[in-house]
Amino acid sequence: MSKILIIDDEHNLCKIFVRLFTKIGHEVNFSLTLKQGLEKIFAENFDIVFLDVNLPDGNGLKAIEVIREHLFSPEIIIMTGAGDPDGAGLAMKSKAWDYIQKTESKEKFKFSLTRALEYRKQKQSKIHKKTIKRDAIIGESRLISKCLDKVSTAASNDLPILITGETGTGKELFSKAIHNNSKRLHEEFVIVDCTALPEHLVESTLFGHTKGAFTNADSDKTGLMKMANNGTLFLDEVGELPLNVQKKFLRALQEKQFRPLGSRKEVKSDFRLICATHRDLSDMVKKKQFREDLFFRMFSINIHLPPLKGRRNDIKALALHQLTHNKKLCTMSQEFIEEIQMYEWPGNVRELINTIDLVCSDAGGGILFPHHLPGNIRAFNIKNTFDPPNNGGISVKIPFSENKTGSNLKFKEHIEKTKFEYLHDLLSNNKENIKKACRISGLSRSQLYRLMKQYNLKDI
Repeated sequence: MSKILIIDDEHNLCKIFVRLFTKIGHEVNFSLTLKQGLEKIFAENFDIVFLDVNLPDGNGLKAIEVIREHLFSPEIIIMTGAGDPDGAGLAMKSKAWDYIQKTESKEKFKFSLTRALEYRKQKQSKIHKKTIKRDAIIGESRLISKCLDKVSTAASNDLPILITGETGTGKELFSKAIHNNSKRLHEEFVIVDCTALPEHLVESTLFGHTKGAFTNADSDKTGLMKMANNGTLFLDEVGELPLNVQKKFLRALQEKQFRPLGSRKEVKSDFRLICATHRDLSDMVKKKQFREDLFFRMFSINIHLPPLKGRRNDIKALALHQLTHNKKLCTMSQEFIEEIQMYEWPGNVRELINTIDLVCSDAGGGILFPHHLPGNIRAFNIKNTFDPPNNGGISVKIPFSENKTGSNLKFKEHIEKTKFEYLHDLLSNNKENIKKACRISGLSRSQLYRLMKQYNLKDI
């Protein structure tokens, strides 16, 4: 028996779907508003969600990204009263399972449901089938778990992989995890840093050369692509690869053979390609700065690594992991943990690791306190306490007495109002007991104080 949720403001239609899907053996719930539906999704685990587009308190299509944040996100079938090609396109780009007009037959809805459940069962069996070696990938957050699922998928085949994400998020680490979980793990993992290649030596470095191929070529040289034969070739910052080399590299990728500089013979190399970049390659393609054919050849599987500020719950685990490798035998105070969880970490995991090593060296062992952190981190946190971000221009200082319904608010404003109301109730019910409020909410003391300032709730 599968769990299904209907999110639609038409009560009679919800009842029809409840009867229809219950008859074929499923457990069915419904919600008449987007807010109620999202609350149910994050409180329980549903297999399928039938989601209306036009709801009184928001647009269903815009809620897809929010639903995807659930670790076990359901398959989404969009329902609409009127056909909308743009809406259908957006739904498909957001990986919705189907897009159905409400005027379709009951059989159409049942067929879509059946297929979605078959797909979900197949997907889950693959996820649970293989436990991957994570190496030094630390964290249990939803975002990292989804990336690890993709690592498992990527490791089971030989398709080219593109790993994207900000500098310092661990792109090389994830590429090694793919290699180490693949059938090529006993062969070479060859790293090419495209930013460090002098332009006049790029071809020679990748393809190799023969003696006398150019000035100072006083001996034969094997290229990195040949070294990666039967193994993995990792091109870090592939966006820096010169355009004049990209065409030749594309052919080598397709044919698995190439000609070293100065050679008359082709060399074969069966390498698996993993590329990484912090740049927007699709934008570079539009600007003619990157070959479109190479871009699509590389884009078989994309793993996008989240910035560290998007997975704050992993910060403590990352810091603890780094402490185990440090010889100074330091431990972290609770205040220190709260400070590092509050910071934005523009340099991501790399910056966090370097900071932990630095403070341990300065402290020389013992307990780490906020005082040990670099001045720029403490200054940022203090400034943010008094001057919090404006959340993309949305006014979050909403008077609690203001009687606005969801239909009068944009989707983001609705989310902010919900946060405000939650915090207001939390603080009203736990006056003068911040410790209890922190325990109930799961927030640290510094995080709660920051939110109180952000939502103008200090006088409750």
